[in-house]
Amino acid sequence: MDVRHFTAGDGTRLAYRDQGQGMVVLALSGLTRTGRDFDYLAPHLDGVRLLRPDYRGRGQSEWTGAASYTVQQEAQDAIDLLDHLDVEQAAVLGTSRGGIIGMYLAATSRNRLHGLCLNDVGPILNKPGLAKIMDYVGRNPVASSHADLARKLPKVMPEFRSVPPERWLAEAKLHYTETENGLRITYDPQLREAFLSAFEGPEINLWPLFDAAHDLPLALIRGGNSDLLSAEVAAEMCQRRPDMIFAEVPDRGHIPFLDEPEALAAIRAWLALIPQP
Repeated sequence: MDVRHFTAGDGTRLAYRDQGQGMVVLALSGLTRTGRDFDYLAPHLDGVRLLRPDYRGRGQSEWTGAASYTVQQEAQDAIDLLDHLDVEQAAVLGTSRGGIIGMYLAATSRNRLHGLCLNDVGPILNKPGLAKIMDYVGRNPVASSHADLARKLPKVMPEFRSVPPERWLAEAKLHYTETENGLRITYDPQLREAFLSAFEGPEINLWPLFDAAHDLPLALIRGGNSDLLSAEVAAEMCQRRPDMIFAEVPDRGHIPFLDEPEALAAIRAWLALIPQP
């Protein structure tokens, strides 16, 4: 798929993918990921216009330094993309970091959203899951090739079970660039500095952001073995929003791929709740 670019409000050149027709779904990826995070899901969506940005400093977007890699800036970039495309409202599907951005948008730009789906993220993030991210963010994997990494991933990520070898290879190819000196990350290494600054700062109460989505069609997908979103936090989210669509994907950690039957059923049920344009 062709990657397009636009200029954000501060002059940064940002990349995005735009495919399909119908209801606009703004798909926001994980911390170190790109719009290709949704490659597995995209073929399963009908009647949807899927917008997939690369955050600044990731993928094919311009690098702008650690101080700019914040939820607030990335949320503004998402609004700038909608403005660039003359899109008044979008349903937001947010994976991990993208879900936090989605909740932030619900609190600050409610008029631009007509739905929110969270993929393995909530108002409280488990420290073990954050520590795992801290271990790898900004660092190249110890692997000589995509195939080499694909062989190692099942041991590195034991919370993922029943994953065929071809999916591990696809994951390696999606998220790393193969060079003669081994695999390289597809984002600015300064993202590590930005993450550590947030990780080591005071704990932020995100429940008000979640509660800000009180009148939006809402869905939550959780990996059954997730170390970032606990079952207890997911249960509290369901209690606060009894009407929220909830699915737990077995044999998945952080994050589900979103083409699992449970995830697809939840996403389709969520989309069905959103009024068609």
